[in-house]
Amino acid sequence: MRITRTTSALAATALLALSLAACGSDDGDSAAAAPSGEVGSNDLAAAGCPSNIVVQTDWNPEAEHGGLYESLGDDYVVDASNKSVSGTLIDGNGDSTGVTLEIRAGGPAIGFQTVTAQMYSDTDIDLGYIATDEAIQNSADQPTTAVLAPLEKSPTMIMWDPATYPDVKGIADLKAAGTTVRYFDGSAYMAYLTGAGILDADQVDGSYDGTPAGFVAAGGEVAQQGFASAEPYIYKNEVADWGKDVDYQLVYDAGFQPYQSSISVRSDDLDGMSDCLTALVPLMQQADVDYLADPARATGIILDLVDQYDTGWVYSQGVADYSVQTQQELGLVGNGPDDTHGNFDTDRVDTLIEQTTPIFDEQGTPPKEGLTADDLVTNQFIDDSIGVPAS
Repeated sequence: MRITRTTSALAATALLALSLAACGSDDGDSAAAAPSGEVGSNDLAAAGCPSNIVVQTDWNPEAEHGGLYESLGDDYVVDASNKSVSGTLIDGNGDSTGVTLEIRAGGPAIGFQTVTAQMYSDTDIDLGYIATDEAIQNSADQPTTAVLAPLEKSPTMIMWDPATYPDVKGIADLKAAGTTVRYFDGSAYMAYLTGAGILDADQVDGSYDGTPAGFVAAGGEVAQQGFASAEPYIYKNEVADWGKDVDYQLVYDAGFQPYQSSISVRSDDLDGMSDCLTALVPLMQQADVDYLADPARATGIILDLVDQYDTGWVYSQGVADYSVQTQQELGLVGNGPDDTHGNFDTDRVDTLIEQTTPIFDEQGTPPKEGLTADDLVTNQFIDDSIGVPAS
């Protein structure tokens, strides 16, 4: 069974037993003993950073997290049992920053719970990958503040068979066609699409489980959610029973625009981490840019970790290469309107608050009263001079 990317709790029932039963070998302790190499011009220890910076990701290692793995030195040590890796945190010159970086896998590795919940249950975690809509939903009881947006656009998309639906050019056209749209139940974006009238509530099906079986069995009659940076390649090249192109539109382009996988801290920790973040965030910005320019080394680390973690998830060199290409072509990793990579458009965040507050109220998880973008994101640590070069 091929498992595609999901953060949905629905996948837990089908996949959790698999992920717990398929642990790889434990190649060492969960954290490297100490950073190696002479400290270069970016001394994070002197800037007040912890000796081991712990980052909780929202899924298995993948190219969408490439900038983070770009910052991991070649001395990395893998803890396959705990699905984590640690090594010297390096800068864009490959020099030691005087601290280690520990990267923890999410998704099946943490029982599919949210990164927010994981950060609040384990205070050893310094930073986590949290989407803006998740931050809004948890803002009342587990507030987080995002300090960097590695992804300018969310890769979440709806895909369909162009042979079956040649006249469908976007998500809204699926409404006129009456197409069933399969998705993970509880996704805020689908509540937006149906609430805004882009899709009808009676045409959406929340039974998608992260595998291709349902889409393939339907023979092109249904549409389905996915990641634009993965599934189009996977379905054409790695799902033998499909083996052809799909068309798609980003949910971002339909008007629902969270910052996916934003690097975030617990809000109460923001002031205490300020000195560290001032030094660290620009290095992370540059690492995102460097990964796009030359992804080979970090992609090699990602593929090694997927193999050693052995969660049942399949991730190939072809998917990784396609992801990097698509990140560039679609501007998934790119710049904001001011040509700076990783900063936040607060008007965009305020719009998302307006869109999702009624949804979360109805779901019984109301956001913080009077929530604004300034509660959720900050650009104070961003280096405005760092951007993704124009292609």
